[in-house]
Amino acid sequence: MGRLEGKIAVVTGANSGIGLASARRFAAEGAQVVITGRRRPELDAAAELIGDDVLAVQGDISSLDDLDRLFETVRSSKGRIDVLLANAGLGALEPLGRITEESFDKVFAVNVKGTLFTVQKALPLMRAGGSIILVGSTTDVKGTAAFSVYSASKAAIRNFARSWAVDLKGTGIRVNVLTPGPTKTPGLMNVLAGSGLQDALVGDIPLGRMGDPEETAAAALFLASDDSSFMTGSEIYVDGGQAQI
Repeated sequence: MGRLEGKIAVVTGANSGIGLASARRFAAEGAQVVITGRRRPELDAAAELIGDDVLAVQGDISSLDDLDRLFETVRSSKGRIDVLLANAGLGALEPLGRITEESFDKVFAVNVKGTLFTVQKALPLMRAGGSIILVGSTTDVKGTAAFSVYSASKAAIRNFARSWAVDLKGTGIRVNVLTPGPTKTPGLMNVLAGSGLQDALVGDIPLGRMGDPEETAAAALFLASDDSSFMTGSEIYVDGGQAQI
């Protein structure tokens, strides 16, 4: 019997990377998985990789209408949510002095506004024992060149979990942060392409390499399962030691 047998899991940003790896792990452990992402071709390809018991709903978490459509689909087809992995996010390399309003608005619309309303709109479908997992970043506690806007958005995610753990007191619903370090996802590799920063990132990691999405997915499974039943408001790092030194 899988660790998520009989559970309903919703994963945002599941087109690729950590979201896709986590959705696949959840499904392998017995969950019925609902995935969402902005790009339909990638979302359909992800659904094929996950398996038969998956529902794919295309949408952008920065759009409240798209979120309403997502959760109405979940309500009508599944009836509840046991696990919510709020993974969708994005970033751009822009040093101070070259940060644009357009880029700032895009990052905060997805990472902060999108995460907030993903969780808020999912809550009516959750019950005692439910697990909300927010995906953070080691940048929330470290200074990172040309990444200040993204870093600030992830610092907001960390405080969301602390504050929401208090707001959810008495409901039996847990909220925790999963914090990967530099991980070989398409999103990060695209950001780093041509920047020359990848070697510097690896040089800051005690384990001497970037992480794989599957390694973060293993920690996501722990937070999704009853193994983490006495955890809320907490943060788990999967960072090769980068933010620990």
